[in-house]
Amino acid sequence: MKHLFPLMLAVAMLMASCSQKYIVQGPQGGLATKLVLPQHFNPASDSCDVVILMHGIFSSKDYPPMPGIAKTLSKQGIATISLDFGGHGKSQGQMQHMTIANELAEARAVWDYIHSLPYVRNVSLLGHSQGGVVASMLAGMLAQDGTPPASLILLAPGAVIKDATQAGHFFGNHYNPADPPEYIKCFRTYKLGRQYMLTTPHLDIYGVSSHYQGPVCIIHGTRDGIVPLWCSQRYHSIYRQSNLHLIEGENHLMVSHLRQTKAIITQFLLSQKN
Repeated sequence: MKHLFPLMLAVAMLMASCSQKYIVQGPQGGLATKLVLPQHFNPASDSCDVVILMHGIFSSKDYPPMPGIAKTLSKQGIATISLDFGGHGKSQGQMQHMTIANELAEARAVWDYIHSLPYVRNVSLLGHSQGGVVASMLAGMLAQDGTPPASLILLAPGAVIKDATQAGHFFGNHYNPADPPEYIKCFRTYKLGRQYMLTTPHLDIYGVSSHYQGPVCIIHGTRDGIVPLWCSQRYHSIYRQSNLHLIEGENHLMVSHLRQTKAIITQFLLSQKN
C-alpha cells in the first residue's frame, strides 16, 4: 500500500489541477484569480471600487502580503482581485517561461475581465516587488490608451531587475547577459528562463510608467535587502501626484509591519473617494 501512496498523491494533484476553473486566460493558459468583495456586498444591487493585486517574482496571490491586504480592504468597502501570474501558484504555464511582457499581458487580461463585471466602478492597481514593475508599466500603457487606472500603489517596486539582468547577476547567479543559459536556478528551486534574461535588460520601465500621472502611493521598507530604496525614489520622481512612505525596520516581504502598510494603503484609497 505504501508504494501506491505517491501515485495516489500524483493523481489527486492532477485532478485538482484539472478541476481548477479559469475565468481569465493569459499567454501561458489559465490564470488563477481570487475575487474578494466587500463585506455584506450584494452584486445585484451594489457597486464598488476594485484593486487588482499583483504579487512578486516566485510568489503567488496566496502569499503575504496580498491576502491580508484583500481582507482589510474588504472591511472598508473596497473589492480586490488577485492573480497568480503564469507559472506561479495555481495558474497554468511554467515559471521558466515568465517574462515581463507575459505578465503585462496577464495583468491586462485581469483588467479587461474586471471591467466586464457590472458592479465595478473605479479600478486601481497594486503591485509588490516585480508585481510593482508590472503594475506601474500597465498603468502607463493604460494611460496611453486613454483608460488609466483610478490610482496606483507600489510596494517595494522591483525595477532593479533591469539593472541585475543587464549585469548578469540575479539572486546569486552569474551569467553572460549577452548569451544567458537556458535557465538559472534561484533559491535552488525556481527556474528563471533565457527569455526573461534576454528581454528584461531592454525594458523602459520608468519611461513607460511615467505616462501615468494619476494618484500614486509608494511604500518601501528601510531594511529591504532585495530591492534598493533608489527604485522607489526614482518612481517618486517621475510622478506628479505621488507620496513615498518609508516603513522603519520593514524588510522586502512587507510582513513584519503589515498593519502599518495596510493602514497607509487604506487611507490612500479612501482619500481618492473624497
